[in-house]
Amino acid sequence: MLETIDLTQCLTPADYKTRLTALQVRLSKLGFQVYQQQRPVILAFEGWDAAGKGGAIRRVTERLDPRGYVVHAISAPKGDDAEHHYLWRFWRRLPEAGQIAIFDRTWYGRVLVERIEGFASEDEWWRAYREINQFERKLVDYGTILVKFWLHISQEEQLARFEGRRDTAYKSWKLTDEDWRNREKWGDYVAAVEDMLLKTSTTIAPWTVVPSNDKLFARVYVLQTVVNALERGLDLSFEASQDATSKPKKKKKK
Repeated sequence: MLETIDLTQCLTPADYKTRLTALQVRLSKLGFQVYQQQRPVILAFEGWDAAGKGGAIRRVTERLDPRGYVVHAISAPKGDDAEHHYLWRFWRRLPEAGQIAIFDRTWYGRVLVERIEGFASEDEWWRAYREINQFERKLVDYGTILVKFWLHISQEEQLARFEGRRDTAYKSWKLTDEDWRNREKWGDYVAAVEDMLLKTSTTIAPWTVVPSNDKLFARVYVLQTVVNALERGLDLSFEASQDATSKPKKKKKK
């Protein structure tokens, strides 16, 4: 499945700037509608190390009202999170009505890193596909707008970005020994990602695979997908009727 993704897609800086601004303005207005209609929204981001999740999230939030969203950076569970069912720490971070919750890494860690690193048994991570589908079904049935992203890059592009981080002083903190170790298991992760996409891309919560070799293209692709999802998920029909009734046309004088 991943091999079919066209990673050559790109944008010029000029096209990127134009499309970015237009989409951010639309998203800002939609963020207000999320609050007005009291709809919870979840944007879930997964992807390869150095695929650009953080950059995409920053462009999504850049013009949103900071009171209307929260970003959860998910790492290995600690404290109370480690003592409960793996979904517990996500249940308690679900957005309130009228708020957007953005997850940088998600409950899919169960079938990715926990599967590869052996933190979950085979029975546990196989069972997780069904548990996750049921979890997402409950969210959507409640009225949550759920958008899931896998940011996909080639192995060669990842290496180039790793080396760029290593050789750039202010970016070096982003690169860890764990990143290099995970890279050595690329084939295992490809198999896990393929299974994840196949078993958890449902009609009510489909995956969006984002071609991310070009960061500019990926950021616009993510923004466009979020805008489309909110425009579909929110009831905006009343807005048009309000405009029609609140701004009556003046009669021309004879």
